[in-house]
Amino acid sequence: MKIRTITTGISLQSLQDRETIKQAADFNQQAKIFFEKQGYEVQTTRIATNTWEEYLQDLSKIEIINEIQTLEQLCQSLNISFFNIGYASKPETIDIIPDINKNTSIIYCSSRIGDSETGINFENARESAKVIKRISQESENGYGNFRFCAWANCQPGIPFFPTAYHRGNTSFAIGLELGDLVMQAFSQAKNMITGEQNLQLLLESELNQVAVIAEKISDRFAVTYTGIDNSLAPSLNKKNSIAFAYEKLINGKFGHSGTLSVSGMLTRVLKNVSVKICGYSGLMLPVCEDVGLATRANEQTYDITNLLLYSAVCGCGLDTVPIPGDITIEKIAALLIDMATLAIKLDKPLSARLFPIPNKKAGEMTTFNSPYLVDCKIFTFD
Repeated sequence: MKIRTITTGISLQSLQDRETIKQAADFNQQAKIFFEKQGYEVQTTRIATNTWEEYLQDLSKIEIINEIQTLEQLCQSLNISFFNIGYASKPETIDIIPDINKNTSIIYCSSRIGDSETGINFENARESAKVIKRISQESENGYGNFRFCAWANCQPGIPFFPTAYHRGNTSFAIGLELGDLVMQAFSQAKNMITGEQNLQLLLESELNQVAVIAEKISDRFAVTYTGIDNSLAPSLNKKNSIAFAYEKLINGKFGHSGTLSVSGMLTRVLKNVSVKICGYSGLMLPVCEDVGLATRANEQTYDITNLLLYSAVCGCGLDTVPIPGDITIEKIAALLIDMATLAIKLDKPLSARLFPIPNKKAGEMTTFNSPYLVDCKIFTFD
């Protein structure tokens, strides 16, 4: 098991508040060292803020972009590689996101398209669809969408990007990579019942150890610890693929009959561990971040509709899903609205990170040049 991220949340009044950013960077480094001394591999540390609409208000578009570019320079001077400026919640600010994306390289952000209190914001959904389309056209191989997502019903404190944002006093959360534990639990199981029991025992043991360390870090540095997002974040390692772990329990390949029931079982386990959990704490199925998911996508054992179906019982939404480059804004918006409908109806956090691939059609391969993504066939989109 690896620690995917230690994410510290901070509230900014303006981007002149450099000391708060520096303190968060220093804390992240100390927390990373603390975990590493206990034998854990920490893949990344990250910082997330309150919505940038609050600390960049009353500025022009050009001023906002200049301020965020200056922020990125500060981050790079502090060796910060992942910085999230939170979400945009109005069409006029969502519209600026492609320019922010184009003029930065480590800045992440998102858009809010609905929640249980106010319902779906259809105007924001359409504006977000335009953002996804434009970013795909203005970045190499559409890769810029790695740093943007649209979400519905997501609360502050999610440690995973791009959805992360913060409210209140400085705090930190842990995001894990648990594919190896799932594979271990399911490989030693004769059926779904024993698979569930195995995984429950493994997660209880491993997550409690992480929680104890996190509490010690909180006490030592006087920074509030908000919990573990125990989402089953994927692995680029074939041995730890979530999709291949599923196949230890179902009579077939990921996407075949039984996939939905395994997803539901994972929900029970993830929601019933006896540690403080936060964020999604659900099943992540990011197509281009898991070798097994990409392999089965190439074989067309599942499609986008299946991914939404799995989100209904366990998932975090649609993540790193490659779609045709000529897809219309209307079709992207319709998909975002479907996702938001599920999130609000089921009162759960869901997000969509979609990759329209320029000049490529369904069935063709992506050609990402990224250490974070694996290539796969582009999904058919009707």
